[in-house]
Amino acid sequence: MTTIKDIAELAGVSRTTVSRVLNRSGYVSEAAEARVMEVIEETGYIPSEQAKAMRTKQTKVIGVVLPKISTETVSRTVDGIDTKLSEHGYHLLLANTNLDPAKEIEHLKLLQSRRVDGIIIVATNINDQLLKMIERIKEPVVAVGQDIPGLPCVLYNDYEASRDVTDHLLQKGHRHIGFIGVSEQDRAVGHERLRAFRDTMASWGCPVEENWVQQGVFDIESGYEAMKQIIETSNVRPTAVFAVTDRLAIGAMEYVRSLGWKIPEDISFIGIGSSDLSKYSSPKLSTVDYYNEQAGMKTAELLLDYLRGDKKAPEKFIMNYGLIERNSI
Repeated sequence: MTTIKDIAELAGVSRTTVSRVLNRSGYVSEAAEARVMEVIEETGYIPSEQAKAMRTKQTKVIGVVLPKISTETVSRTVDGIDTKLSEHGYHLLLANTNLDPAKEIEHLKLLQSRRVDGIIIVATNINDQLLKMIERIKEPVVAVGQDIPGLPCVLYNDYEASRDVTDHLLQKGHRHIGFIGVSEQDRAVGHERLRAFRDTMASWGCPVEENWVQQGVFDIESGYEAMKQIIETSNVRPTAVFAVTDRLAIGAMEYVRSLGWKIPEDISFIGIGSSDLSKYSSPKLSTVDYYNEQAGMKTAELLLDYLRGDKKAPEKFIMNYGLIERNSI
């Protein structure tokens, strides 16, 4: 079998030069690269990792489809996934959809063509096109954060967490509570958290002012705009606002500060996510910790079980959460 040493001798270069050409790392002159590539083509040489993959039918690569790589909760989830999978010799290939459902499908097709050993999907919008695409994938697929039919999933307890948040505000004496959510096409964050808010308000006999229910898009600016909409379309202002992410809550807080209001004296806020921003906002934001890194590790463990053949039927695992009370209420 041809080795790197053979390639180096036939091309008249060092083994280091051959390695640099194969790995596309370090400087190699155009002439030397051309000689190496010519010998590789003539000998039909396959690099050792690729050869190993062909022998074992494993690439030791896991594809991870992400909705928005810049968000802190997603990055913590990926940290957990990587921590666990690297212990078993796997590498990650990340694909960022930037909340575009079309890119989600595109990236799944790409990962399948790259012959990854398995796929982890951090999904937002669950639609028929996505489900049909997943059905065509032969490799194990595990979801985190959304309950996708037919797939093993690691889930956050969105309904219970949202109910506890709303209940916490009500126990603090608030009866006029605003809500900043996201599109209900996102079943977990958009639909379930809003459903729990409405159910809890109803259980306390508190009406929901529809002008106080607004949507954002997972960033600070949309939280600012949603809060502006709540204030500008209402004759009476809420005494507290529940935002479904910390970033939305911090944007909303910034808007009321621009009006000269004091937090929490004039209005209270709470979010979900336990982001670093929540620790350093002024005042510090009350929030919910979803233990994203542990969720990532659990997702990786679940995928490893399926890769080893230990699991057959789809398994659902629901993560715990913790309410963190700070100075914004």
